[in-house]
Amino acid sequence: MASEGSLAGVDLPDAELSPTSPGDDSDNAVLSSGAAGADPEPEPTPGIDGTPVRWYDANRAESYTRITPFQERHDPSVQFLYKPVTLTTLALLLSLLAYLAMSQDVLKEGQDKRRMGVYAAIGAFLAFSIVQFRDGPFIRPHPAFWRAVLGVNLLYELALVFLLFQDLSSARNMMVLLDPTLGVPLPEKGYADDCNLTPTTLWNALDMFCVAHALGWFGKALILRDYWFCWILSIAFELAEYSLQHQLPNFNECWWDHWVLDVLVCNWIGTYLGMKTCQYLQVKPYEWRGTTPSTASYPRTRRQRLRSKASRVLRQFAPHDFTAFKWGTATSFANYLSVVLLLAVFLAAELTPFYLKSLLWMEPEHPIVVMRLAFIFLCALPAVRELFQYVNDPRRAVRMGQHVWLLLATILTEVLLVFKWAFSSSAFPEPFPRAVKWGWALGLGLVVGWPVVKFGVPSARRYIRRQQKLAKAQ
Repeated sequence: MASEGSLAGVDLPDAELSPTSPGDDSDNAVLSSGAAGADPEPEPTPGIDGTPVRWYDANRAESYTRITPFQERHDPSVQFLYKPVTLTTLALLLSLLAYLAMSQDVLKEGQDKRRMGVYAAIGAFLAFSIVQFRDGPFIRPHPAFWRAVLGVNLLYELALVFLLFQDLSSARNMMVLLDPTLGVPLPEKGYADDCNLTPTTLWNALDMFCVAHALGWFGKALILRDYWFCWILSIAFELAEYSLQHQLPNFNECWWDHWVLDVLVCNWIGTYLGMKTCQYLQVKPYEWRGTTPSTASYPRTRRQRLRSKASRVLRQFAPHDFTAFKWGTATSFANYLSVVLLLAVFLAAELTPFYLKSLLWMEPEHPIVVMRLAFIFLCALPAVRELFQYVNDPRRAVRMGQHVWLLLATILTEVLLVFKWAFSSSAFPEPFPRAVKWGWALGLGLVVGWPVVKFGVPSARRYIRRQQKLAKAQ
């Protein structure tokens, strides 16, 4: 697969080689002449798989994926969906925009016209992203779907950057434009009023948020694909709730709500079902077969043909292949650092919505909050896949993927928003308790001290031994 901006390796005769060209390298000559009677190794053919790479061979396929856009075998009945129809898409988009812009039945005077203009601009940008963005690591249900996800991520990041330059009161007024019911301060609500562990209190604690909690961890298991990673993240989030409950009353929960209802019930059920789904996807073969009539000797009824087509169409929404993640935390310092950074990013992505909804006065069940959670889940699926490929296959993944880069920028921008609005408006005036500071210091010491003992001390010993051998040799 060609990378953008690559130049062709052109075969030149020996007479045209310059004195400094690789073919006249003195080191190569010494090595080739030093091998007694051995034929010199043939020079590798320039390009990829023997095919020279030219400047016009650039495509949208990244080096960290095996996907070649529009080249996979597909069902003949839907093969037209995988052909690049950029000009057709442009004609349809302009026709739709012309109709919406010229028709007075669609556009009305006042605010609806401005709202329609914003929707049209967003739609035009997403159409461009679907047609022109590079493909990511996933091709099911269609590469264009994941290009649209990347476009939505970019739009969300641009919106966050715009809000980054607004004060908190202006941001709240802008949220009222999206939903007139917003702009009202939220009542402080805690969950530690009655911490007696009785069947009644447990039953009262079971609500729709428990189901949402389990579904969230089901999605995290699909993203991370590792039991230990999910358990560490689950415990780390509960500890973060303990350390931040003086700022957010929603984090003020009973001990059994933290460790029994959340960790041992909701988180475990979601993680278990998610990992079982991952195991099922690892062993299930996903091969796309055409829906052409069967060559079997027996005739197939119309119902059987329709059922076969329907099953294969539904299989289009299943993964083309499924990679099991083995993060190898203790294998190298690079793997350990990547896991720690991914854990920190996940914790930030989990905590920032609680702060944003508290600052912008949004209820937890508000559609904007729910859409943001679903959007982060969709963006994290290809992003973590790209990060895993970038860490474990550096020869092919020569750079960080576009999904992980943009999602990282989005989460860090949300963190900047929280810090800016929290400090500028003094929304959380209470200082951190001393116990919280000591707890964070202890955790940071363990995160830094373990790799020093695991990787730093053995590396220092090997270095000292090499130096001692060199000294003896001299």
